[in-house]
Amino acid sequence: MGEINHFEYGWITPALSYALSVLGSALGLVCAGRIRTATGAGQRAWWGLLAAWALGGTAIWAMHFMAMLGFAVAGTRIRYDVPLTAASTVIAMGAVGIGLAIVGTGRLTATRLLAGGFFTGAGVAAMHYTGMAAMRLDGTLGYDPLRVTLSVVIALVAATVALWLAMTVRRGVAIIASALVMGIAVNGMHFTGMSALSVHLHEGRGATSGGTEVSGLLVPIVLAVVFGVVGLVYALLAAPSDDDRAGAAYVAARLDGASPVAEAEPAPDPVGLRARSAPAASTPPPATPDPVGLRARSTLAQPGAQFPSRRNPDRRP
Repeated sequence: MGEINHFEYGWITPALSYALSVLGSALGLVCAGRIRTATGAGQRAWWGLLAAWALGGTAIWAMHFMAMLGFAVAGTRIRYDVPLTAASTVIAMGAVGIGLAIVGTGRLTATRLLAGGFFTGAGVAAMHYTGMAAMRLDGTLGYDPLRVTLSVVIALVAATVALWLAMTVRRGVAIIASALVMGIAVNGMHFTGMSALSVHLHEGRGATSGGTEVSGLLVPIVLAVVFGVVGLVYALLAAPSDDDRAGAAYVAARLDGASPVAEAEPAPDPVGLRARSAPAASTPPPATPDPVGLRARSTLAQPGAQFPSRRNPDRRP
């Protein structure tokens, strides 16, 4: 019986695995929330794909691989089969995608929730044990049936709760709290399944053949996770929020409800600009009254004009 160590590097790997599961759960919950507010089938499919990547690819599979970095068996080296490792990623994302498609179309009912939780939980368990089957070491793997069953039950319950949270949690503190709970559930399922494992080393041990060292998979997987998380964050920041859509709908409603502006009447012309700008008429305009005697006063400037007097000329001195 080989001696198994689940924490070869101490608490670094379980802490990082929990952080990845919480980060992926939070991003997945936000993306799943966008599915409910999507206006078309294309948008729902897009946000469903992003949610499946966040939950299945980051919160579940990347967490599983990070935790496996701390797994070691005394007396043998561990290598990983690349096709099976890639297949475990597809299983995780596909299971979450199917679950979201079941609960995200139509009204959320108990039947839909249980069906989606069953498919997703079974997929998570299949991902875990497919990833375990990808290990290549100089020994034979054995499992305790009771603990395997317990891990599958945890996966089913955790998947059902995760889907319910994805369809009901809105924003803010509720998303953070839900992500913390989902991280505990995902890690609990993983380490319960790992506790069911036993390794029986071969008698004539030699070099482990087949597969790739964990160091060869670490760099591409870390890069995929980093670029995936950055892409998810960018997609969430670039997409309009609920407040943005509400504001756009309000502006559109105001524009549609506004009455057309009537043609304005000509403005008054108090200073006679139109008359001044018009061309001179062929006939002179009629004379206007001169109530204040401006014409008479204007003769003062003419040579020989008599100075006007206010005295009555018929009055004797």
